[in-house]
Amino acid sequence: MTLDPPAVGFGTYKLNGLAGVAAIGTALEVGYRLLDSAMNYENEGAVGAAVRASSVPRDEVIVTSKLPGRHHAYEEAVVSIEESLLRTGLDHLDLHLIHWPNPSRGLYVEAWQALIDAQRRGLVREIGVCNFLPEHLDRLEAETGVLPAVNQIELHPYFPQVEALAEHRARGIVTQAWSPLGRKSDLLVNPVVTEVAQQHDVTPAEAVLAWHAAVGTLPLPKATSAERQRQNLAAVEIVLDPAAVDRLTALGRPDGRLFDGDPAVRIED
Repeated sequence: MTLDPPAVGFGTYKLNGLAGVAAIGTALEVGYRLLDSAMNYENEGAVGAAVRASSVPRDEVIVTSKLPGRHHAYEEAVVSIEESLLRTGLDHLDLHLIHWPNPSRGLYVEAWQALIDAQRRGLVREIGVCNFLPEHLDRLEAETGVLPAVNQIELHPYFPQVEALAEHRARGIVTQAWSPLGRKSDLLVNPVVTEVAQQHDVTPAEAVLAWHAAVGTLPLPKATSAERQRQNLAAVEIVLDPAAVDRLTALGRPDGRLFDGDPAVRIED
């Protein structure tokens, strides 16, 4: 990835409308420099408005969006990418990702080629994917010769994705983590998490984000309050001892996904 990725990004899912603009603007003010959006979040406009209104120089912000599954066919993907850019009101996007591979439909290589071409046209600086398995990455490389700069995947202590992390590292792919705090699970009240947090004099959320930094992911937490945003941003600077990192990784479960989101079978529209 030629863009210099920060240690933590800002998730914008469900940050919509003027309230979303305000929350995203605050995130930029407190120091976030990567904003994660998607066409299916219906908030590309809010993200773009926040970036345009911010005093942070445009070239310091990585604005991300994602191509939805219903637009994988090449011509539809081209228009979808263009429309995402137009909605932001910016002159380029910094990172555009395929949101899900939808392998049963078999069109993700067409979508990838559309992203390659959008990058060549200067609409997008970097391109990547979300939720791609190794076989999907293999096919992209075999058929286009281009590997993604980023693979954004579900990753948290209940689903640590150790093999995927190693695979990405070997291929030079940045691993972004969605739902890094295990949204809607009991992760932050898990006794191991709370004990590690107490031992390091931090909150459970801070302990989990510090774990992300230790294992080498780029987490994308979401928060609306400036105080929580600052806590999340600073948490990746916390250093956990190796034993604590191992204890959190050991929380991984075979059924650790937060919902029925197996990329091998899931279909996203």
